[in-house]
Amino acid sequence: MRRALGHLLFPSADVEAMAPEEAIRWALDTYHPPAALASSFRAEDVVVLDMLLAARADARIFTLDTGRLPEETYDVIRRIRDRYGVEIETHFPDRDSVEALVRAKGPYSFRTSVADRRECCEIRKIAPLRRALDGLELWITGLRREQSVTRTTIGRLEWDDTFGLLKLNPIADWSEARVWDYIRAHDLPYNALHDRGFASIGCAPCTRAVFPGEGVRSGRWWWESPEAKECGLHPYRRTGDLR
Repeated sequence: MRRALGHLLFPSADVEAMAPEEAIRWALDTYHPPAALASSFRAEDVVVLDMLLAARADARIFTLDTGRLPEETYDVIRRIRDRYGVEIETHFPDRDSVEALVRAKGPYSFRTSVADRRECCEIRKIAPLRRALDGLELWITGLRREQSVTRTTIGRLEWDDTFGLLKLNPIADWSEARVWDYIRAHDLPYNALHDRGFASIGCAPCTRAVFPGEGVRSGRWWWESPEAKECGLHPYRRTGDLR
């Protein structure tokens, strides 16, 4: 059930109390087809994807191809497509914007400053995300609270002020161990970089393996401070859980 508030529709269900599979089924029953999983095909994403397709075989999945993804990411996308027979909606950055950035600042401008890195993320990730979210009422993610200091307060269901829609994080409260238990129990395809110490996987030049004792996202933009390690896909300005 949804209740109207102006031109927006908010849930009346207590999604925070639901199990992940139940929350996903509720989301698809309530919002499909203007609902989709945003996937970068890291470990958490393949778990949510498996739950999503178990709930509804025609559920929508999209990904952002920045043009700088590791080969291993393309390989897991291929294996996902082969296993599930699913279509992946792929969104690319604007060619002219990428060419202008590289022409003006070179191919590694993102290592110059946080501002330059965010400019690259805006062109390669945020602008394509806006196109992907256009027309959606709800997007589904694999975000977890354990992943970084910027994600410790995320709820299972939130209103995203930046993009103007609901966001469902069905495994927000899961531990990393629980993610891998699910992957092994269901024999899911996953990115081979995880076996090489990559805890969080993004663009190839911006991702490295993590060292013992480091946080999950310490291998992302490792030259920056922890509180800066968001690209803009998930800028949390929480207005409270929606129940």
